[in-house]
Amino acid sequence: MAGSKEIRTKIKSVQNTRKITKAMEMVAASKMRKAQERMRHARPYGDKIRTIAAHLAHANTEYRHPFLVRREGVKGVGMIVVTSDKGLCGGLNTNVLRLALNKLREWQGEGRPAQLTAIGNKGFGFMQRFGGNIVSHLTGVGDTPHMDRLVGPMKVQIDAFSEGRIGALYIVYTRFVNTMKQEPVLEQLLPLPLDRLRDDQAAKRANWDYLYEPEARVVLEQLLTRYVEQIIYQAVAENIASEQSARMVAMKSASDNASSVIDDLTLIYNKSRQAAITKELSEIVGGAAAV
Repeated sequence: MAGSKEIRTKIKSVQNTRKITKAMEMVAASKMRKAQERMRHARPYGDKIRTIAAHLAHANTEYRHPFLVRREGVKGVGMIVVTSDKGLCGGLNTNVLRLALNKLREWQGEGRPAQLTAIGNKGFGFMQRFGGNIVSHLTGVGDTPHMDRLVGPMKVQIDAFSEGRIGALYIVYTRFVNTMKQEPVLEQLLPLPLDRLRDDQAAKRANWDYLYEPEARVVLEQLLTRYVEQIIYQAVAENIASEQSARMVAMKSASDNASSVIDDLTLIYNKSRQAAITKELSEIVGGAAAV
């Protein structure tokens, strides 16, 4: 059994660790609420622009935007991987990177070259070690995503699709379900899938008619580009909310585990101390009996 001094040192060390994890838990809880509010505030804009894009997708126009047309014969694909910049958030990044890696290996087996955009330091470092073709990246996103910083990396992938170098663009991120549950998802961005542009009102009215000024090509180009950018922004906002939730849960679990370890060490310390006292009493009694 370890000596009393060593046990006291271990207890003090675990107590210091618990203070750190408790503080990180409280910080993550505060950031989580702000991230959830930011994520929810972005949803009305996304729903509205999705409705307008759905109407235009069902409209009978002479111009068909490239974002709505499947690319036949183009094997190249693009993927945007959204992760966190920091760790200590449980299996959040591990799950989303595993999903991305499985998809990349599937494409590799089909002979489809993939080009990657990494948003977040964890995903960027992983894709470098994996040897992926990283065409753009963004690290240091922080607690608040800014569209002006996201536009640059995502534009590389959007331009590649517009120029015909890739036939599809996907995004993988962690969707926020609730505080206790976050799930990694892989979604197709381009060409825009019909289920994403599904709209009940558009389904009821098959023949939408619009007057375009100056012309349909310019209007659709601006609208659908903003729509794709909004999807990516929403994905980053969802990932940040998931990150803070996962970190809060992980730090709470670490604090609880530290408390359990302290209790166990305290019990061992008390037993060791009691054994030492019993030994001393036995020696005193034995000495007195000998006299």
